[in-house]
Amino acid sequence: MSPTVFHIPVCPFCQRLEVLLALKGQTQAVRFEVVDITKPRDPALLAKTRGTTALPVLELEDGRVLTESLVLMQYLDQRFPERPVAERDPYRRAIESLLTLQERDFVATGYKMVMNQDPARRADFRTKMQERYAALDAFLVAHATSDTFLFEEFGWAEAVFTPMFMRFWFLEYYEQFELPGDPRFARVRRWREACLAHPAAQQVTKEQIVKLYYDYAKGAGNGALLPGRRCSSFSFEPHWRGRPWPPADKYGVSATDAELGLTTS
Repeated sequence: MSPTVFHIPVCPFCQRLEVLLALKGQTQAVRFEVVDITKPRDPALLAKTRGTTALPVLELEDGRVLTESLVLMQYLDQRFPERPVAERDPYRRAIESLLTLQERDFVATGYKMVMNQDPARRADFRTKMQERYAALDAFLVAHATSDTFLFEEFGWAEAVFTPMFMRFWFLEYYEQFELPGDPRFARVRRWREACLAHPAAQQVTKEQIVKLYYDYAKGAGNGALLPGRRCSSFSFEPHWRGRPWPPADKYGVSATDAELGLTTS
C-alpha cells in the first residue's frame, strides 16, 4: 500500500505535491486519485475530511488523513527523506520560510483579480499585483544566493510558487497582465522564468489553465455554474485539448457552453 492523494489535476495546491515528489524522484510513491469538482463530493471522501471540501487531501495507509498543501509537502518531504527539498540548514530554512509566507497574499491578489467582474477595478488590481511581485523581487535581491532561484537549485520556495506562476497565466490571457520592464521586477522575472522552465514542474500547460479557468474569469470558482450555462469549464468531458480557446474579453463576452466546446450539439 501507499499514501493516497485526492486531488484536482489542474489545482495549483495539488500540483505542489507533484512538483515536490518529482524533485525527490518519488512520483510513484504516492497514489493520486482524481476528484471531479463539477459533481457533488463523494460522501465517503467527505467522511474522511469531516465535511471539508478543500483539496488536496492525503490519506495514509492506516486511514489517517492530512490536509493543507504546505503541511502535506512537509509530511512527504520527511516521509521520503532521500533528496530533501526543504533546506536543512536552520538559517536557510528560515529564509525560504519567510519567502513562503508571501504566497498567501500573492495568491489571494491574483485570484481576486481574475474573478473581478468590474472593469473599473482593473487598474487597482493591476497595481496590487505589481506590488506583490515587487515584494518578491525585493526579497530575492536581499536574500537569494544565486542569479535565478532563491538558493543554488530549484527548492522548497520554488515548489510552492511555481504552480501559482503557472495559474497566473490566466491573468496574462484574461487581464492582459504583464510585468513591466522596469528594473524593480528584473530579479523576480528571472526567478519566475526559471521556475516555469524547470523539468519537475511541467504537469500543466498554459492552454489547459486558460481553458479550464474560464469560469473563474467570469466570477464562478470551484466548478460552480454560471447563469445560462449547463457545463462547467472544469468538466472532464469533452477533454480540454479538443475545445477552442475561450474569448479573452472576459468583460464584454459571456461564452456559451457550445462556444466553449463543452457540448457536442
